[in-house]
Amino acid sequence: MASVAIRRLLVANRGEIAIRVFRSAAELGIGTVAIYSREDRFSLHRMKADESYLVGAGKGPIEAYLDIEDIVR
Repeated sequence: MASVAIRRLLVANRGEIAIRVFRSAAELGIGTVAIYSREDRFSLHRMKADESYLVGAGKGPIEAYLDIEDIVR
């Protein structure tokens, strides 16, 4: 069984847990990606990630995070 190195990690969380995951990933040399709704555009989790992407444009914060098709796109 071949091992595969993790190069990037999507964290679909916006709280303290996300910040901890980003910190741990950085220590392991893994890039991080955050998703955020329009209302969360100034949130700390977005700033701590290596990359961040807006999801659910035009939707409320809850609907934005539940729009799986937009997240995958």
